Amino acid sequence: MSQAAHRSDQRPADTRSSPRALRALGPFIRPYRGRIALAGIFLVLAAVTTLVLPIALRALIDQGLISSDPAERVALMQEHFLALFGVGAALGVFSAARYFMVSWLGERITADLREAVYRHVLRQSPAFFERTQTGEVVSRLTADTTLIQTVVGTSVSLGLRNSIMGAGALLMLIITNPVVMAQVLGALVLILMPAILYGRRVRKLSRASQDRIADASAIAAEVLNAVPVVQSHAAESREAARFGASTEQAFRTAERRIRARAFLVAFIITATTGAMLWGLYQGTQAVMAGRISAGHLGQTVLYVILLLGSVAALSEVYSDILRAAGATERLMELLAAKSPIADPARPRALPAVQGGARVSLDHVVFHYPSRPQQAALHDVSLDVAPGETVALVGPSGAGKTTVFQLLLRFYDPQSGDIRIDGVSVRELSLHALRERIAIVPQDSTIFSASAMDNIRYGRPDATDDDVVAAARAAHADGFIRQLPEGYATHLGERGVRLSGGQRQRINIARAILKNAPLLLLDEATSALDTESERAVQAALEEAMQGRTTLVIAHRLSTVVHADRIVVLDGGTIVDMGTHQELMARSGLYARLAAMQLHDA
Repeated sequence: MSQAAHRSDQRPADTRSSPRALRALGPFIRPYRGRIALAGIFLVLAAVTTLVLPIALRALIDQGLISSDPAERVALMQEHFLALFGVGAALGVFSAARYFMVSWLGERITADLREAVYRHVLRQSPAFFERTQTGEVVSRLTADTTLIQTVVGTSVSLGLRNSIMGAGALLMLIITNPVVMAQVLGALVLILMPAILYGRRVRKLSRASQDRIADASAIAAEVLNAVPVVQSHAAESREAARFGASTEQAFRTAERRIRARAFLVAFIITATTGAMLWGLYQGTQAVMAGRISAGHLGQTVLYVILLLGSVAALSEVYSDILRAAGATERLMELLAAKSPIADPARPRALPAVQGGARVSLDHVVFHYPSRPQQAALHDVSLDVAPGETVALVGPSGAGKTTVFQLLLRFYDPQSGDIRIDGVSVRELSLHALRERIAIVPQDSTIFSASAMDNIRYGRPDATDDDVVAAARAAHADGFIRQLPEGYATHLGERGVRLSGGQRQRINIARAILKNAPLLLLDEATSALDTESERAVQAALEEAMQGRTTLVIAHRLSTVVHADRIVVLDGGTIVDMGTHQELMARSGLYARLAAMQLHDA
């Protein structure tokens, strides 16, 4: 079972979803109060117009058909049919206006909700994504918001319209035929009781169904992002079977929901038909006995149909509302997620610098949230002077990448402090901190956009000439110009049109263009061949001039000219010095260098 499925099974909210959950949509609805009021006016007008139809029909039957003079009868019938047409035309106009307004509101509110959830998720720390799969988030942004759109843009409007029509029909029945009204109320009780009882079951199954769909989406997103790995292990059939099993589980859950809802619909339709026929039978008996007119009977039958039809529609709407309530809960869970990394209430300003930034780590202790018993860094202190190049080396898991993550404030250390130009990173806004840092990650990231836009990503206001200059410095200009459309070439999802080395050079160009005082290089040349590595290394050394640079490298040949080399092991600094000093001490650094020389 996937992690997402396991989490979904543990959610207690499956049994607590209720229409009250839709109250959480209030902040997204309030900005459009004017349009909602206008939609309400059209809705009421459409419902009232519908309620006028039986009265117009009664007048047609009782007045247009009783005259003995054929000419007068034709004139009266024409008059009443014109009146009926006028009512129908008004109903058409009001219904169209209502449809437009509520559909617009559904689209607008859903778009705002998607944007708010997406923006909030983007601001979460990496700890959030350690426990939440991206596929599940995508499912909530698509499937769940679509459910809410259906309710806000359709179901709520239908529910309100049918509520008004049902209440109006009931009032007219009380006025015109109290006996039939009493019978109809009895039918309503019989219809509403199972609807309420079964609503709880549908509510639970709706939430479970949405969770199963999210599980399948999470599996698909994970596998599609790693298709080359899947294919290289000939695991297509295995992954297809895993997705199929998850999809089948979602289908079985949906099947139970559909079965419960179908049983409820069958009961409602049967009960509605029985009540309508009973009312019609009683009315025909009253007409035959002369107690009411034929027009009165027709009016009563139409009001009974309107009332029971409204009740049946409301039960359908209620089911949709229950599903939307579950979807709203899931989205509100995302919006309620609080990132432990946030801007301070009163952020400090960073001092202006010319060239490099000063970096200080003071007795830093850090544990990853997912591994609280194991220290990733333990009592690490380091001071990097402006313009200095410092390399971080050591075996895998030594804590090198963790230093970068703390500098970017993806996490906060449990103790100790990290300062940039004398200011603690906790006292800086995240934007100000990260604007001062450029990074070339080990796993090169390419967005589904043009080469020009990918390089410009870290500095959106850069000119085309600036982008080209950065690409030249990163030795990327040559291969970019050879692409079908040059810098305008769309690079595809995750840069599938480029080689690993080309993707890395795009990332290096992006960092060079940003021109930040602090440059972080995380295995920046790991994906390059020897010839490209030499060229890019020369470009990086030129780009590093005058600014502070921290370099993570496993290939020690790339850091021999660093001003200082810091050796990490087990989350602590075990040695520090220049390449010559460390080799002379015959410590861990010398052993790592000897191993690489032997492997070469």
